[in-house]
Amino acid sequence: MSTRTIVTSQPDVACDVCERRLLRGEQPDIFLAAGQPRTVCELCAPRAAHQGWKRDSEQHALGPAPLRAGRGRSLLGRLRQARRAGAEAPSTGSAVGAYEDDAGPYDFLDRAVAGGPAPSIDHAGAPPTPPAPLVSDGPLQQAVDAFNISEYPRRVASLTRSLGAPEVTVRPGEAVASSIVIVLAWELCWYTYEVDLDDLQGASARSLAQGTELAELGAEDRLANALADERGALALR
Repeated sequence: MSTRTIVTSQPDVACDVCERRLLRGEQPDIFLAAGQPRTVCELCAPRAAHQGWKRDSEQHALGPAPLRAGRGRSLLGRLRQARRAGAEAPSTGSAVGAYEDDAGPYDFLDRAVAGGPAPSIDHAGAPPTPPAPLVSDGPLQQAVDAFNISEYPRRVASLTRSLGAPEVTVRPGEAVASSIVIVLAWELCWYTYEVDLDDLQGASARSLAQGTELAELGAEDRLANALADERGALALR
């Protein structure tokens, strides 16, 4: 009959910091120093950590990141998951994203040249019709239009830069029923022009008179019913 040997003593384990032999039941900590395992008792564990030793348990915890959920799924399963996520998203979506998707191409040339929004295209796809020319509203407006296409607005613009904005009067003439008189008056000078609307050669402005005293003008020449801009062009009020 064979006998078994019962070992009642534990192997001697010493702390690598204080070199003390650990007692029965005392659980040491395993640290790594320069890649080598070190046995450290519970009392010396803070000292070992202060010296820069790393616990072996912490090194095992810093393993490679687990695979992302769904990485092992089939391609069909991932497509189904993506479709399900898209169906659960809000129908309205992001306000910015919806605007960018619906916005059409921006035509910088049309807007820069025209100084405003680009002309729209009708539903039939035909180009927009050009704007209709300005239609004169009455004889006074016809006379103003004739004056603005003459060479006199250049003189008005030069005087305006020196003397300020003039008083502008546009009134019917006395001598001829079809004539319109235009009076421009500054504090130091005044000019009168005449436009004959019945001229067979076309209505055009001509210089009528000029002076340096406002007292030379009659009351009907100081009505000031029009304006002159910085380019010398006239416009009825």
